[in-house]
Amino acid sequence: MPDLPTIHEKRLVASSRIFRIEELDLTFSNGTQRTYERLASRGIGGVLIVPLMADQDTVLMIREYSAGTERYELAFPKGAVEMGEDLLVAANRELMEEVGYGARQLELLKRVTLSPGYMGHKTNLVLATDLYPASADGDEPEPLEVVPCKLSELDQLIEREELSEGRSLLALFMVREWLRARNQPS
Repeated sequence: MPDLPTIHEKRLVASSRIFRIEELDLTFSNGTQRTYERLASRGIGGVLIVPLMADQDTVLMIREYSAGTERYELAFPKGAVEMGEDLLVAANRELMEEVGYGARQLELLKRVTLSPGYMGHKTNLVLATDLYPASADGDEPEPLEVVPCKLSELDQLIEREELSEGRSLLALFMVREWLRARNQPS
C-alpha cells in the first residue's frame, strides 16, 4: 500500500447548519499534487440501529420522510452521536425516540462510510437485541411509523421501492449473516 498523501492545507469553503465543505491541498507519494473537496465530518458520526425482536426473524424499521428523495423511505432508525456520548448509549437513545423500544444488548456490527472519496461521515451499524418497551422524546417533526419486517422475507423486502437507503440494505444482510453464523453448530 502506498504512503498516505501529505495534507498541506485544509480550507473551509462553505458551511450550513448541517454541512461543512472543505478543500484539501494534497501531495501524493509520487509527487502529484491535487486539491480535493469533501464534506467534512462533525463529531464521531452517527448510529443506525437494527432492532431484532425475540423471534430472531422480525426487525423493526421506520417509515420516515426523506428530503433527499422527496418521499417517505423505509429504513432503520438512525441519528447523530452527541459530543461526548458513547455510541451504544446514542443507539439506545435513538431506538427509544424513533421506535419505542430500548435494548438490553447492543453490539457494534461495523463502522461504514457512504462515499469515502468525498465524505468524512461515518455510520456505526448497531444490532439491538433483548428489546423492551421504552420511549423518549425525539426531534422528529411527525410521528414515525414503525414497520415490522421479516428477515425470512428479505428477497421480497429489498425489492420494495421505498427501501433504497444503502446503510439499511447493508445492515439487513449483515444481520442475516450474523444470525446464520450464530446458529451454526460448532
